[in-house]
Amino acid sequence: MTADADAVVDAAEEAARFHTLLTAFEGHSAATGGRGKDAVNEPMIRHWCEAMGDANPAYTGPEAIAPPTMLQAWTMGGLSGHADRSSAYDELLGLLDGVGFTSVVATDCEQEYLRPLRPGDAITFDAVIESVSPRKTTKLGTGHFVTTRMDVRADGELVGTHRFRILKYAPAAGPSKRRPPAQRPRPVINRDSHGFWEGVREHRLLIQRCTACATLRFPWLPGCNACASPDWDTVEASGAGTVFSYVVMHHPPFPAFDPPYAVALVELAEGVRMISNITGVPYDKVRIGLPVQLEFLRVDDDLELPVFRGSEG
Repeated sequence: MTADADAVVDAAEEAARFHTLLTAFEGHSAATGGRGKDAVNEPMIRHWCEAMGDANPAYTGPEAIAPPTMLQAWTMGGLSGHADRSSAYDELLGLLDGVGFTSVVATDCEQEYLRPLRPGDAITFDAVIESVSPRKTTKLGTGHFVTTRMDVRADGELVGTHRFRILKYAPAAGPSKRRPPAQRPRPVINRDSHGFWEGVREHRLLIQRCTACATLRFPWLPGCNACASPDWDTVEASGAGTVFSYVVMHHPPFPAFDPPYAVALVELAEGVRMISNITGVPYDKVRIGLPVQLEFLRVDDDLELPVFRGSEG
């Protein structure tokens, strides 16, 4: 055999040996004597039905049952978790982490319902590591599927089973392509907003003013939202303003933006409000009421934007 063929055989044998280590965990407990943090109850049933848009009358009234697909909901530990997870499950995941299968994604679940759950049922459960697959290569990467089976009981009676499967994997390497720097999204410039962007090019922040009732408006609109008059002129903003409200963007990342960054609703001295970035202060120093001053930021060769500079002092 060639050296390449020998390497393939060696890798396959190593994968088989590692899989043998993993299958030794099959049949071991993943959780023992778990208890639902709440009994089956009407408020959770109502919230679930509202979220799912399920108006089945079986889930309301004095004879109400819980939707069967809520089976797992009664066993979840929330942010504080459960104290009943076994060391075997942690050891299995640690073994996978140790060879580089550090990423995880839930892939599917299977449920079997033996009897309906009703408000007042007290939930207990046990879970077992049911199977660990041989090494698999997927679009996400290479790793192993781990399946656990949970037996759910109500007041000691088995009412359903829940199988949950995850993939523990090493992410596949993406294609290494050099891409040009991403551009900021282009503003929509149409018949109604053209005048505003003409002003920006001249470093002027223009606000529409109704010539019938003198109401100022922003963003630009084809007619007055106070008296419906289509007639208007403009006034130039002084550039002074304060932060009326704001958010800090952390996720998801967006091309051409470097999170975290602050996006604010700025109230201009003239009384109208506009959304813009805040410059000059760190994102975590932006506060409601922060005084800001208009400036114009060139983001690339073709685009300049009005933004507002704050001062920590």
